[in-house]
Amino acid sequence: MLNNKSILITGGTGSFGKKFIETILSRYPDVKKIIIFSRDELKQFELKQKYPHNRYPQLRFFIGDVRDQARMIQACEGVDVIIHAAAIKQVDTAEYNPTECIRTNITGAENVIQAALQCGVKDVVALSTDKACAPINLYGATKLASDKLFTAANNIRGSKKIRFSVVRYGNVMGSRGSVIPFFIEKKKTGKLPITHKDMTRFNISLQDGVDLVMFALDQHLGGEIFVPKIPSYNILDIAKAIAPECEIEVVGVRPGEKLHEEMITDTDSLHTIDLGKFYAILPSISMTHSENDYITHHKAQKVPFGFKYNSGTNTDWETIESLRTLITEHVDPNFKI
Repeated sequence: MLNNKSILITGGTGSFGKKFIETILSRYPDVKKIIIFSRDELKQFELKQKYPHNRYPQLRFFIGDVRDQARMIQACEGVDVIIHAAAIKQVDTAEYNPTECIRTNITGAENVIQAALQCGVKDVVALSTDKACAPINLYGATKLASDKLFTAANNIRGSKKIRFSVVRYGNVMGSRGSVIPFFIEKKKTGKLPITHKDMTRFNISLQDGVDLVMFALDQHLGGEIFVPKIPSYNILDIAKAIAPECEIEVVGVRPGEKLHEEMITDTDSLHTIDLGKFYAILPSISMTHSENDYITHHKAQKVPFGFKYNSGTNTDWETIESLRTLITEHVDPNFKI
């Protein structure tokens, strides 16, 4: 699928980007070029140490910001595939710096779309978040706007053979700033701060997130928001899995934080299909494909009326034991109680 293709990944030095690069190099040895586009020169320097040019000549490192449309267009010359992972992601950071969040997450999305249309790119997949579903914080609201921009971009492609779609998933196990590394570090203090004892979250590994993007690249018609079927966990179970001996301190729900995460609302269900391993939310307005086109292409069926996908009402749950296994596999191979 990606052999002899040129791929650009925005935010390519982040947790997802590094796992994506590792996966591409492993599965597609004849990939033509991987352009790692980000604004952090230190992270690019560190990645260059891992992938020196004499051994990985297909890697290119571009310093740039998705806010800069001219630089974005320059980076996209000759590119076949774009994975858009760049974003301001921290909820509290977005609340305190709203204009910066909007410029990166919304204006940046527009710039990626325009660059893709101008440069003859064939496939674009943007990363979303569960917080974009019925958002209550600015980060979620900007990602919802970004999702809408990417799905609607299929309506302005004209005669260009380009497809835009989105992948939306929950909290990535072990990613920077996430709860598991935070709890592992806090374990040393003998006390774990949790926001609310009933809080739940969806859970996905970095590799599963990459595999979802691969599925979207291979299967999308354009306009879909792909949602994986993944388990939930309770925040108390994470605490017990990591440090059962620690005291629990309830610190309260932070501004802009939900008690449970949702990836498909009951209103979304009107346009949602079940693909087996995944769901796909279809565009409410599409000038390129009908609902039947998507159902036929994906061999899917519509979800029931009123269906919703919520971490609190999910039927698939991680246990304390399964969480410990996953932490060892995906976060810290030396983890022990």
